[in-house]
Amino acid sequence: MANVTDIQASPFKADFPLLANNPELVFLDSAATAQRPAAVLDAERSFYETMNANPLRGLYKLSVDATAAIEQARAKVAAFVGADDPAEVIFTRNASESLNLIAKTLGPTVLHEGDEVCISIMEHHSNLIPWQQVCRTSGARLVFLRPDDQGVIGPEEIAAKIGPKTKIVSVTHVSNVLGVENPIRAIADAGHAQGAIVIADGAQSLPHVLVDVKELGVDAFAFSAHKLGGPMGIGGLWAHRELLESLPPFLTGGEMIDSVTEDGAVWAPIPEKFEAGTQDAAGIYATGVAIDYILEHGRTELEERERELAAYLCEKLQALPYVKIVGPDDPRAHIGAVSFMVDGIHPHDVSSLLDTKNIAIRAGHHCAQPLLTWMGIESCCRASVGFYNDKTDVDRLVEGLDFVWGVFNG
Repeated sequence: MANVTDIQASPFKADFPLLANNPELVFLDSAATAQRPAAVLDAERSFYETMNANPLRGLYKLSVDATAAIEQARAKVAAFVGADDPAEVIFTRNASESLNLIAKTLGPTVLHEGDEVCISIMEHHSNLIPWQQVCRTSGARLVFLRPDDQGVIGPEEIAAKIGPKTKIVSVTHVSNVLGVENPIRAIADAGHAQGAIVIADGAQSLPHVLVDVKELGVDAFAFSAHKLGGPMGIGGLWAHRELLESLPPFLTGGEMIDSVTEDGAVWAPIPEKFEAGTQDAAGIYATGVAIDYILEHGRTELEERERELAAYLCEKLQALPYVKIVGPDDPRAHIGAVSFMVDGIHPHDVSSLLDTKNIAIRAGHHCAQPLLTWMGIESCCRASVGFYNDKTDVDRLVEGLDFVWGVFNG
């Protein structure tokens, strides 16, 4: 196997059909969604060709095989996040649904007027709006952890914002704008010291860093498969068995019941209690294959490769006199993503002009408007890497930015 931590060239692009079929494309938007390896695409098709049946609902071989495929994937996900019990993994459509599930079931269970929910100002809207809503209906108050000018949430801020009134803490593990990894363990310890339940949004962390929910110390952890190279429309929520068993179901209908009468119902045990209706079995199966692909190439090696890529990206952008980095000055403090501003040029114009050179980056508020408003900006550019990128992609971006600068400044 090639030295995967050497970022000079990518040994992976041949495994990703979209990249292999478009060699001139520079894809730097993996924070929004990752590309999929051929193995994942093949897995989805294979499911429909070899075991297409409704899981859990039949005693014939196809249905049994489909059920087994889902449970094998569930076990892979559990191991991937460091969980001991696969039944603690709930499949959803995405991290947004996972966070809505925990907010809409946990909020009414524990929150009362005067209580506090603590999140950070850097949250994606998916980990902000659900808590806004549950606070509005319960009379609880939303409290924000705010970072310093390097994006760091320090111990003083944690101590000031997590107190006796805090009942729930829900914080992003890695910011999709600043690229910083938050001190989740310290936040979790502070929350638990006050008797709070602690949740981490792992949408941006699980694809890039080794995650162990036990080491993080959280009670629940949300993620999306599509940022891992899995299919769109699949996500997950891990939570402690005791917590899941204490919560009411989020959705009701088929397969999440043990028995039903004219007057009521008895819920199925976890995880089925939270998986109403027919799941995207092919997508779940393919998510397991995406995890296999990552493990095959070495999780720690891929993490180091992406850290080197993100650092190189940050360093090259810092060298451009017309670019201002949004986030930490330390290049190695960026996990996956580097956001930036081009002096005097709107981010949408930057992105559109780069697209004429087959360079794909993100521009906008990145579903984190309160963070950008707090920083005094309306929008920014964001380049984000996956392990399939290499130095050539970053160099092409720099050339593209010189082109953009030249269009506006002659």
